[in-house]
Amino acid sequence: MLRRPTLESLSAELVLYTGRLVRAVTRNTTGRSTEVPTASLRLLSQLDELGAVTIGALAVADRCSQPTMSTAVAAVVRRGWAVKRPNPDDARSSLVTLTEAGRTVLTQARRERAAVVAARLQADPHHDEQDLATAVAVIRGLLNQFDEEGIA
Repeated sequence: MLRRPTLESLSAELVLYTGRLVRAVTRNTTGRSTEVPTASLRLLSQLDELGAVTIGALAVADRCSQPTMSTAVAAVVRRGWAVKRPNPDDARSSLVTLTEAGRTVLTQARRERAAVVAARLQADPHHDEQDLATAVAVIRGLLNQFDEEGIA
């Protein structure tokens, strides 16, 4: 007798396979964005998502130490992908913001990675645009729940 997958087992598989998909797409991406360290792209993505933010808040979001995040921020600032400005609410800290150059790098990386996924989907006769739309809707819905709770 076949057992139906449980919500817990399917949730575990979703987490497993989304992580593996991101890593596989990153490994198979070609183009200019491959010159950008993955950690830098992750930081640029967080800046895009969070807006002007302190290094401490970025460290919390990335689950790393503040010194580690300070080093990462310094690297993207050096490349002109982000800027640090005084925090008007706290003179002891700075706000980090994505620059247009950083947004361009991030957009290019996302396009190159999307092309990898699109090529795989086009070669797969078992899945169509409706399957992809359903997967995107599920993931977007989960992320919206985190956003509403303020923990994304």
